Amino acid sequence: MEKEHCEPKTSSGGRIGILVHGLALACVMLLALGCEAPPAGGGIFPSATPAVDINDLTVQAYKIILDSLSDNDPAIRANAIEVVAQTGQIKLVPKVQRLLEDEFAPVRFAAALAIGDLEYTFGARGLQRLFKDTDSNVKIAACYGMVKLGSVKYREVLRRAVASTDQTVRANAAFLLGKSRDAEALKLLYWAMQDKDSADKAVYQAAESIATLGDDRIYPKLWTMLLSVYADVRITGVRAMGALGNQDAKNALIRMLSDKVIEVRLAAAEQLGMLGDKDGEPEVMDVFNLKLTSGLEPVDRERVNVLTALAIGRIATPALVKHLPQFLKNESKAVRIAAARAVLQSRMQY
Repeated sequence: MEKEHCEPKTSSGGRIGILVHGLALACVMLLALGCEAPPAGGGIFPSATPAVDINDLTVQAYKIILDSLSDNDPAIRANAIEVVAQTGQIKLVPKVQRLLEDEFAPVRFAAALAIGDLEYTFGARGLQRLFKDTDSNVKIAACYGMVKLGSVKYREVLRRAVASTDQTVRANAAFLLGKSRDAEALKLLYWAMQDKDSADKAVYQAAESIATLGDDRIYPKLWTMLLSVYADVRITGVRAMGALGNQDAKNALIRMLSDKVIEVRLAAAEQLGMLGDKDGEPEVMDVFNLKLTSGLEPVDRERVNVLTALAIGRIATPALVKHLPQFLKNESKAVRIAAARAVLQSRMQY
């Protein structure tokens, strides 16, 4: 099999602008908590060579996320917020609440989503203040947060936003409708996907959200995404198949383990792991056994390492987890955050 990294060409729409989603990583929280680590537990992973102490890795991961929430780079802050929400780091939520007032819109966006996802009712007033935010994407993120806190009337704001002429707002609204499990929005999402004025990023996000809502009719559209000449579109299709999660989608993901681009294979391995299937483990092991990052440009190496760490977190076999310590000490902040997420997700499985 030819081992390539992601080809440089991208789709005309690219990835969603403000949305820290997928790689952003795509591919992405403390008030007087200091560096307190979460409680111990879990023990040493069996059969790992050398043995990996999940407690020690968890302490390292926690500190990485804690430090990243105060990083000078807004992308790092937003990425860390995502990890807090994805891994349920409740003690860090007060820090997230403070980031609702961050200078940068993507950070406020991510913080609003996290407040909702973690059902942090003390953050409701902060979300309401964001209704007057200068950025429309942040406004709809605040509405999503309020929906998750029980104020379902704000779903109408998200539904109206799908028709926005601002394509980033349209794409993010589609994302949030899927994320909020609003089955009544399916008709709107199909409209956004089929509207001739929708940019690629809105079309693909609408398709992924339809998949998130479990509508099997979207499968043919997702399959065409997997056949795209653009690797980033195939990766989006892979994640949408993971969201759909039925047997046909799972079979499609297994097929994508043979893609010529390593990033696509790793994304497929991650999604299969999320669905409880470890068939992608050999593709992840190839990164180490075949030294697939050797000779790559720094940006390509970082992207592959991030995707590798994310796949490890979902598959979480001892043979893969033993590689996380090196990623926790990687020179790239994005890789360290991805590794921290992988550690916290792996811990949840043991």
